[in-house]
Amino acid sequence: MALAVVYSRGRSGVDAPLVTVEVHVANGLPSMNIVGLPETAVKESKDRVRGALLNSRFEFPAQRITINLAPADLPKEGGRFDLAIALGILAASGQIPTANLDHYECIGELSLGGELRPVIGVLPIAIQARNNRRKLILPRENTAEAALVKGIEIIPAAHLLEVCAHLGGQKLIQTEFQQAEQSSQTADIDFADVHGQYHVKRAFEIAAAGAHNLLMLGPPGTGKSMIAARLPTILPLLSEQQAQETAAIASISDQGLDVANWLKPPYRAPHHTASAAALVGGGSNPRPGEISLAHNGALFLDELPEFDRKVLEVLREPLETGHITISRANRQADFPARFQLIAAMNPCPCGYLGDASGRCHCTSEQVMRYRARVSGPLLDRIDMHLDVPRVSHEVLRKGSPNGEESSEKIRARVVASRSIAVSRSGKANSALTAKEVKQLCLLSEQGHRLLEQAMDKFGLSHRAYHRILKLARTIADLAQSESIEISHLSEAIGYRKLDRKT
Repeated sequence: MALAVVYSRGRSGVDAPLVTVEVHVANGLPSMNIVGLPETAVKESKDRVRGALLNSRFEFPAQRITINLAPADLPKEGGRFDLAIALGILAASGQIPTANLDHYECIGELSLGGELRPVIGVLPIAIQARNNRRKLILPRENTAEAALVKGIEIIPAAHLLEVCAHLGGQKLIQTEFQQAEQSSQTADIDFADVHGQYHVKRAFEIAAAGAHNLLMLGPPGTGKSMIAARLPTILPLLSEQQAQETAAIASISDQGLDVANWLKPPYRAPHHTASAAALVGGGSNPRPGEISLAHNGALFLDELPEFDRKVLEVLREPLETGHITISRANRQADFPARFQLIAAMNPCPCGYLGDASGRCHCTSEQVMRYRARVSGPLLDRIDMHLDVPRVSHEVLRKGSPNGEESSEKIRARVVASRSIAVSRSGKANSALTAKEVKQLCLLSEQGHRLLEQAMDKFGLSHRAYHRILKLARTIADLAQSESIEISHLSEAIGYRKLDRKT
């Protein structure tokens, strides 16, 4: 047969669009051409495939070989099409049977010796292959990642010869695999390590329960970064759907996917020198940035005013919408980016404004300029603004007389509160829409008067109004209260500080 068709998958954002590899072997001068918008790594596959076929004792056709990667307008990148191209050449030249090829999708890079090498982005490929009811042939090193997808038959191989033997029926590859077990390793960090700062721990418990954004304001050395690093220890595990969304993003990134911890919410903490492209994603072939890698988890920005203002402003849209669209001249990619923002900053340029040490000599003008690096619209999107003062030497040395509360105990309350919210609306309280806020965050007449007084006194925006209601709903859930009481609302209002006009 002079024509063979093999199915593979490309990459476009977090999607894995179908790529049909058509191989035509015809009479003519020996040559091999790849068409269909291939990038450099794909063009180079002709040499890898030739070497792999010859070293695997197959015959490389001394004819005119044309390989079409359809659709033609989708850019193709990487070595992921090597296996499909090799199988297409073997099928078109009659060296392997073609009867069952349409039941499979193939992915994998070939070495010159015919060994299969792992590729990135396998999880989205496995999801799409399952949805299309095809079996997936892939490198053995990618098996654990693909096995996270239920309902798909995976055929892992270490060599091209194994794949050909399986397709020919000579030696079938074992296809039954268990999903990777969740790591049970105890975290090295715990909220019990933090002495004092009880109001900060309380705020983090609320933030974790409702997935609310939080900003800490305090002098250097008061434990802001230490506490933020312990947030993952109290966050609920992801649902399987959330985990697949998050894992798909990690899968297509350069960092790869930690299969053993795929149910744990991600925690990202980029340095303040990060560029806008590093934060939101970018590149000629768009890749996910830190906000997408933190999808369904937390993004910690330490020294918030030290980030370039233009970099911070790109956070405004994804904080509101939960996704980011990256547009380039020839393509566009959408990445999910529903993350919980945790930020920390000093109160002034020197960091010691209001500190008992009296070391601050910043003028009011310098303080205003420093805080103005973080815009009002961005602050408006942060639910909780929190002072983090120094603790006394005695508390630092001894801690609480009854001992500090562990992350396990805090997490139990967080999980219970989140369960209430999910059973009520199917989502965390921070993700409630304006319509849902009106239905689920009901106040008494006294509560309405209190909130309206706060709006007038502090000059809060309508966005802040809705965020206060969501926050009060979370505080009520933590208290196992069906209604939002005045105490819950008062506490929520108390967390709005930096956007006040007085």
